[in-house]
Amino acid sequence: MMRDTTPSPTHDAIERLRRSIGSVFLGNPSAVDGAICCLLARGHLLIEDVPGVGKTILASAIARSVDCTFSRIQLTPDMMPADVIGVSIYDKESGQFAFKPGPVFANILLADEINRTTPRTQSALLEAMSEGSVSVDGRTLTLDPPFMVIATQNPYEFEGTYLLPENQLDRFLMRIGLGYPAPEDEAKVIELRPASTVLSSLAPVMHREDVIGLQRAVDAVRVDRSLVDYIVALANATRRHDGVQVGLSPRGSLALAQAARASALMDGREYAIPEDVTSNIIRVCAHRIIPRVAMAESEQNASRRILEEAMRSVPAPV
Repeated sequence: MMRDTTPSPTHDAIERLRRSIGSVFLGNPSAVDGAICCLLARGHLLIEDVPGVGKTILASAIARSVDCTFSRIQLTPDMMPADVIGVSIYDKESGQFAFKPGPVFANILLADEINRTTPRTQSALLEAMSEGSVSVDGRTLTLDPPFMVIATQNPYEFEGTYLLPENQLDRFLMRIGLGYPAPEDEAKVIELRPASTVLSSLAPVMHREDVIGLQRAVDAVRVDRSLVDYIVALANATRRHDGVQVGLSPRGSLALAQAARASALMDGREYAIPEDVTSNIIRVCAHRIIPRVAMAESEQNASRRILEEAMRSVPAPV
């Protein structure tokens, strides 16, 4: 009996999204896959790298490729929380205050250079990212699904940056870096200038209902109990590590499992496998643990090393 190799509608939709984003963001397909995985897993994405490597282009390409409401905030040191959430304005005719929604009321919010604004304004996004709602004047306003924050930030050693609080970092499902493009990809960027040509005319390849449908399909992906035990064992390995101050939390374990489900769906499977966990553990977990950093090692490198040691110490299920 021959196996049916016809691509599924889900696989076709994901491939169209990949091609759409890849037509603007040239190079580093793993970053594109990470961003799509994050969207399907109902997560928020933090893109960290030096200026000029395409962080904003990648975020904008994702937003334009799905037919959802989109807003962008260029965060600066003088911004206030009301600039993000919105403000109540007094209406003289009615004699009442009317709420004017801020940019957070969108399906996809691009928070550009999030670590250039103060912690007070950064925290204005915390409730929205955690609960999918915001509190205004004693009322709780629910944000329409899907809701995704795509934030970009420069390295902390750059002038004029503020550290993101640990509780806000924990709300990002993934933190990824882009790195410099390969020479051939950089040559294409110079020749095609996609940011000023392709991006402005990029048409959506997926509607809001399609995104929600794919997110529900991710929830239905099966994670075997042996894989659950594997994720818990990895988390415990980080907590027992001598070089760790704070290990992976249960929220981090949940995030890793959800990212594994999304990776499985992207590969056309209805069940997760150990490779779905190991391929996501660095970008999902590295920003959630706090290592004891030696002088010669950065915090990110220390976190990566600790997670790699955890994977070597914990046998994967067969």
